Amino acid sequence: GDLLDRVCAKAAALVAGQQNGQVGPVIDDASRDRIVSLIGASVAAGANVLVDGREWASREEGSWVGPTVLMVNSVDDPTMKVELFGPVISVLRVESWEEAIAIENASEFGNAACVYTSNGAHAEWFTSRFEAGMLGVNVGVPVPREPFSFGGMYGTASKFGDMDITGSGAMEFFTTRKKVTTKWGMPNSSAPVAASCAAAQEDASDKANFAGKM
Repeated sequence: GDLLDRVCAKAAALVAGQQNGQVGPVIDDASRDRIVSLIGASVAAGANVLVDGREWASREEGSWVGPTVLMVNSVDDPTMKVELFGPVISVLRVESWEEAIAIENASEFGNAACVYTSNGAHAEWFTSRFEAGMLGVNVGVPVPREPFSFGGMYGTASKFGDMDITGSGAMEFFTTRKKVTTKWGMPNSSAPVAASCAAAQEDASDKANFAGKM
């Protein structure tokens, strides 16, 4: 459709580089080779390559993969089963919103999900059903701003331990709580502070003080 054609045109027009609006390299050669291999596996499984960025892999300096758009034909496509960490979009056509949500929530990963729409009611429908830790509306990489934290959904392969990795979760992770419990007897009559505590001596019952700090 028109939307996919525009996405492909935008992807094909992008250039390699590290300036604003350019596509930078992936982290290393191993990552590049993994992404290129997954694109090839998707093609072998029947995917149609609408924009092919594999030719960037031959660039001499750096580890490059160009923007790639795949039209896949199954939820079992290799690129639908992993986190690629590369400039690859896998497109799968579905018949309904319910089918799209079922596919999204069946993934073992639960880091993020997003929907593009100009209708608030449509956005609400999807965000109330997504099972992911970070949700975006018209934001493809929905990393939240402070004080909210970056992290996936419990029960998925995108969540490790009990804390997120930024925001309040990170503050709690790196914080050691000190708890101080004290109990004081009445001051000795010869102590310098005894005179100021004369009124307190009238009540000789045990006193306890609890304090804490982070």
